[in-house]
Amino acid sequence: MTESLAFPALLQLIDERSAAFRSAVAAAPGPDAPVPSCPGWTVSDLVRHLGTGQRWWAAIVAAGPAEAPPARDAAEVPREPEALLAWYAESDELLLSALREAGPERACWTWWSAGVSPANAWGVARRRVHEVLVHTYDAQLAAGAVRPMPADLALDGVAEFLDTCNSTPAPWPHEPATLHYHATEGRSWLLALDGTGAWPAPLTDDAPPATASATGTAEQLLLFVWGRLTLSDLKIEGDPQVFEELIAWEPEE
Repeated sequence: MTESLAFPALLQLIDERSAAFRSAVAAAPGPDAPVPSCPGWTVSDLVRHLGTGQRWWAAIVAAGPAEAPPARDAAEVPREPEALLAWYAESDELLLSALREAGPERACWTWWSAGVSPANAWGVARRRVHEVLVHTYDAQLAAGAVRPMPADLALDGVAEFLDTCNSTPAPWPHEPATLHYHATEGRSWLLALDGTGAWPAPLTDDAPPATASATGTAEQLLLFVWGRLTLSDLKIEGDPQVFEELIAWEPEE
């Protein structure tokens, strides 16, 4: 595990990215301002989504090993901008407190337990880092002042998405394929798709050419896998249809 993925570093990143999120929200034209990257959402919707998510995962981590998650908090969320931001800051602290109390190895329910990412507090912390990172981009876009993501964090974000969202034992319903993601910062990932499911695979010198590849900066790749950018924003080689099939795929396990 690299130092950047150590549990204390992940907790610090949640705190730092959440502060950036709050700053972006405060800089937006107002709570009803649209969020271009989340069609139909306002800035208030974005804050509510992220804050309720922080609270839900705090409850999940606190509950420990479980067959199902606890119910989401149905309490009313403040509408006034300052109160909403204060509620969001409290949501972050609830999550961070639950994670600190649990420690990295504590098992808990996760929706990704059949994949590569671990179903424990460390896996939750890593996932929430990138949830906040991408929604900070959304908020900055709404405020009209997008700032570059830290490259090392964006690089881990691509890997985390493949580990968490694109790893499953559900059989791939199309022809077997491999997808190559290449960041211009010098890191690459391979995703194998076949009858055994979808799995991040090691890149070796003797690996056959991928069915398709996507090249861009780490930030561009991260925003692509999160649905904020499209294939047209990247350099694509090979059969782009495989990427489209992956985006449209809703595996049933």
